[in-house]
Amino acid sequence: MTMYDISMPIEEGMPVWPGDPAVQVKLLSSVDAGDEATVRLLRMSTHTGTHVDAPAHYLSGGSTVDQLPVDRCLGLATVVPLIDAQQIDAEDLAAALQPRPGMRVLLRTRICEFPGTNPPDFMDYAPLTLAAADWLVAHQIALVGVDTASVEALAGDGEVHRRLLSAGIVIVENLRLEEVPPGEYELTCLPLRIQDGDGAPARAILRTP
Repeated sequence: MTMYDISMPIEEGMPVWPGDPAVQVKLLSSVDAGDEATVRLLRMSTHTGTHVDAPAHYLSGGSTVDQLPVDRCLGLATVVPLIDAQQIDAEDLAAALQPRPGMRVLLRTRICEFPGTNPPDFMDYAPLTLAAADWLVAHQIALVGVDTASVEALAGDGEVHRRLLSAGIVIVENLRLEEVPPGEYELTCLPLRIQDGDGAPARAILRTP
């Protein structure tokens, strides 16, 4: 069995969405300094690093991250290579996938050509088009994960998020898929259980079935 940790490590200096606060990891006490225990203070947005978007992120009255069905974040997932796409359209998905209801789809895009925690093109990525979102909804996909900063273009109006979230599709962003070959895996992707949260960081793991 092969396992892949497809989560971004949380660290100071890591890339964040424009306008979000920079990650701060402050040492409060340390056993090396004679304190009883080592403790750090962590400050970041709920959409930092590898994270799950809840419907409440874009939908008024939408369900929150602590209300997400956990089973959608666990189970078989298909890693799909879309390295050449400048943006991901419905035609790209139709050519790469044989969809089935309840499927979990992880999209491996051109950003994987720049491995590491801070790729030079973090904000130059391949977003989903609205037609791609509609395709995922029409085929009753349960979860879509991307190795990019967002499913939506930087200049997007939020409609891609709204289409997916209103259909109950779980969105996972900022995955690290550069070392993962295309194919089918067992996915474990559990967001922090933040009460009334609009989203939450997650530890995401793939393993071969």
